[in-house]
Amino acid sequence: MELTLTFLGTAGAVPTPSRSLSATLLQRGGERFLIDCGEGTQRQLIKAAVGITQIQRILLTHFHADHYLGIPGMFKTWQLWGRTEPVEVFGPRGLSDMLELFRRLIGRVDFPIRWQELVPGDVLTGAGYRVVAIATDHRIASVGYAFYEEARPGRFCPERAAALGIEAGPAYGQLQHGETVTAPGGRVVHPSEVMGPVRPGRRVVLTGDTRPCPAVVEAATDADVLVHEATFTNAERERAGETGHATAAEAALVARAAQVRLLVLTHSSFRHTARDLLQEARPIMEPCLLPADFDRLIIPFSERGAPQLLRPGQDVPSADQTGLASQTSS
Repeated sequence: MELTLTFLGTAGAVPTPSRSLSATLLQRGGERFLIDCGEGTQRQLIKAAVGITQIQRILLTHFHADHYLGIPGMFKTWQLWGRTEPVEVFGPRGLSDMLELFRRLIGRVDFPIRWQELVPGDVLTGAGYRVVAIATDHRIASVGYAFYEEARPGRFCPERAAALGIEAGPAYGQLQHGETVTAPGGRVVHPSEVMGPVRPGRRVVLTGDTRPCPAVVEAATDADVLVHEATFTNAERERAGETGHATAAEAALVARAAQVRLLVLTHSSFRHTARDLLQEARPIMEPCLLPADFDRLIIPFSERGAPQLLRPGQDVPSADQTGLASQTSS
């Protein structure tokens, strides 16, 4: 099942000609989760052609305007397009206080909207995965989100099954589904005899705006991808602390402590270039990248290789993209 991140808005609090405000789309098979919805997100979704009407859940990290002001416009567009499918909106403490404002701005719509406030530790479940709200350290109530897939059965070994007297056919499927099977000679064969070790599911953590904090390290430990804000460089470390943000070096230290497979930097201030941020982070943590708007990250199962960054219009990872550490965005 394909798991991808599409980076719709990678700017800090102020958009630039090439970077829109915070929004990231996570797609797992046919499911779509929008993490944050800054102003202009609906246009980014339309331009990216990733199925704006198929979004089922919106996960807000906090209530600074650059992370939620795109919701009213997108909901009105859905209404004009005749949407009838329900949508769920989740956010940290304070969502309940925002509801009256949202309702006035959105107005009447003909599709159901479910609003739910989350605290760190709350879990949303789905088929084969869970989404956990994690504590972050910003100036106001905030959460990040950790996507954890369930572990998968090990690989089936038909040679081992044949050696134990099991003939190819329905018995193979029974063993793969955890059932014992009796061979023609009467021997009972257990799944553990023909299945390899259990394989981990994929893990993706997105922080939203935050200072470095132990809760993120804990949630991201051994994750496939950590998307961590990197608003500033160390030259503005004091400002980062005052505003509740992280520097690129601080994000890299978090990723290194968590031993993630890949660090993705985002929410970069217009004061700094992508090169500046990457040059600061990469001596601490590799691989590390900073995507541009509309870049897409393909996240395979660990046994199938490293995550692959695709530029707009690129459908298949090319051979020269296996080294993510060499990738830069500007």
